Amino acid sequence: MSDAMVNGLAGAGGGLVAQLLTYPLQTVNTRQQTERRSKKAASSSSLDDSQATIRKSGTILEIYRVIAEEGWGGLYRGLTPSLLGTVASQSVYYYFYQLFRNAAESNARRRRKNGIGDGTVGMSDSLLVAALAGSLNVLLTNPIWVVVTRMQTQTQAEMKSSALQSEIEKPPASREALPADVESQAKHINIVSPATNHGAAYTVQDLYREAGLIGFWKGVLPTLIMVSNPAIQFMIYETLLKELTKKRKINKHGMKDVSPLEIFVIGSIGKLGATIATYPLLVVKSRLQAKQAIGRDKSTQYTGTLDAIFKMIRYEGLTGFYKGMSTKIVQSVAAAALLLMIKEELVKVARKLLLRRQKKLASR
Repeated sequence: MSDAMVNGLAGAGGGLVAQLLTYPLQTVNTRQQTERRSKKAASSSSLDDSQATIRKSGTILEIYRVIAEEGWGGLYRGLTPSLLGTVASQSVYYYFYQLFRNAAESNARRRRKNGIGDGTVGMSDSLLVAALAGSLNVLLTNPIWVVVTRMQTQTQAEMKSSALQSEIEKPPASREALPADVESQAKHINIVSPATNHGAAYTVQDLYREAGLIGFWKGVLPTLIMVSNPAIQFMIYETLLKELTKKRKINKHGMKDVSPLEIFVIGSIGKLGATIATYPLLVVKSRLQAKQAIGRDKSTQYTGTLDAIFKMIRYEGLTGFYKGMSTKIVQSVAAAALLLMIKEELVKVARKLLLRRQKKLASR
């Protein structure tokens, strides 16, 4: 088994455990990111009143609200495709990351023989390796994450659509005037109970009806730009790991020991720096991937990446790009640190087993 394959499978295993442990925070964070209330929203509007449960709050209050309205299952909505996406993403990412990393290390050693460099991979090469692996990962797995995002925000979208339908059904004399195009669309939407727990199959069909095949690549542009997140993360992580292992002695297995706690700490630092730097793009991506609820407020509906960015600046201000950031920092830092800690331990075990097997074969 190649080193790239070992890292790919180990990354999938670590990602699976990390996702299971931090998924409720991810669900809450996605809902916070996709809350689209304009600064100028009229508090007297009947539609706004009926959406009173979807309002700005802290992480703990949001968790309580989800449990109260949807039960514990609400925190795990979309878990199955998310686990599938995690296994696929981490396998793809770490496989290609190690493949490109091995090539970069081989090139660095070759350059050293020619009297150029110290034989180690530099910061710019580390960024390039992570960016290439991340781009391939995004293009291959984006459809899964669109489905996950829509499942996580399903209740919000349905509450807004349900409120609009209630307004439409009022006698003309007692309801507020709605634009003709909005009223026309509302008459053809299928309103279901916000408490309905739709599965992945329904979400896939609903997305296809709404946007066709191209809908599964919604938000792919900011997601590709978001490749800078793991690139920054691994630049910091590899740099710290390099410094940490520089003075460590080689053990009997030919490796330098780094404890799980040390991996957890430097993994946390790397992810923290990357999250702070790229969070606004993550919010834009989530907004584009979430279901576009039908409504009269065009300020909360987006046709593309630039449209989303300009409307968020105009109607919500810069603070709109940082909704739910504290939740994301806790979730992503914990998940990334757990993933890296588990992955490195799995890689160590796999390498020891492979080395033992090679020794047995050589002794025959």
